[in-house]
Amino acid sequence: MSLNAAFSPPTAQTKPVAPWWHTILLSAFFLVLALAGIIFQRSAGSQNGAPSSHPNMVPVYFTLIALQWGLLYYVWKAGLRRRGTTLRALIGGRWGGAKDVLIDLSLAIVLWVIWMTFQSVWTRLFGSGHAASIQSLLPQQPAEVALWVLLSISAGFCEELIFRGYFLRQFASLTRSTWLALLMQALLFGVSHGYQGLDSTVKITIYGGLFGLLAVWRRSLRPGIAAHVLTDILAIL
Repeated sequence: MSLNAAFSPPTAQTKPVAPWWHTILLSAFFLVLALAGIIFQRSAGSQNGAPSSHPNMVPVYFTLIALQWGLLYYVWKAGLRRRGTTLRALIGGRWGGAKDVLIDLSLAIVLWVIWMTFQSVWTRLFGSGHAASIQSLLPQQPAEVALWVLLSISAGFCEELIFRGYFLRQFASLTRSTWLALLMQALLFGVSHGYQGLDSTVKITIYGGLFGLLAVWRRSLRPGIAAHVLTDILAIL
């Protein structure tokens, strides 16, 4: 199975890949997550002047890894299977050979360079804008670094399938517009990271739009998954 045979870009004729009630529930979850993030940020901001030590992030990372795979399981079990959609079709089928692998890995590196360049320009223009709670979430101990890598792999795989795969197709079916679908999934992706603060939410929305464009153009989620994993792993630097 080639990439192009398995993955068709979202168009006005795109059919839903899951029931609409499933999409409503999943969207509501991410909106609640955004609200919780705002509350969390306000709490962290009010305590910003108090001295604090680095917390043990091992249980936090385990929880986040379980959450990522739990959400993907919900998308597959309660959504995709009801419409006969496979995860492989959502990703873009199988690689046709070494050439496809090389192309996708090259695109992932190019996308990562573009994103890092954008972030550098953004920082020069607007400052870093890191949220009050973000620094305390980054790993410091060897065990935390190892789990961070596993979390990055999980997030790269699961989030790309959920947002650039599932939501992109569902929104395209709803709006009959690829461009509106790209915008909607990017906005939802951004607000779901509201715990990182307003500055990061705006950047992550742009991130979601950029990765969505690549998925539609390449007709595959594979380069986006690789770039997402690379971006998250190197965030600790």
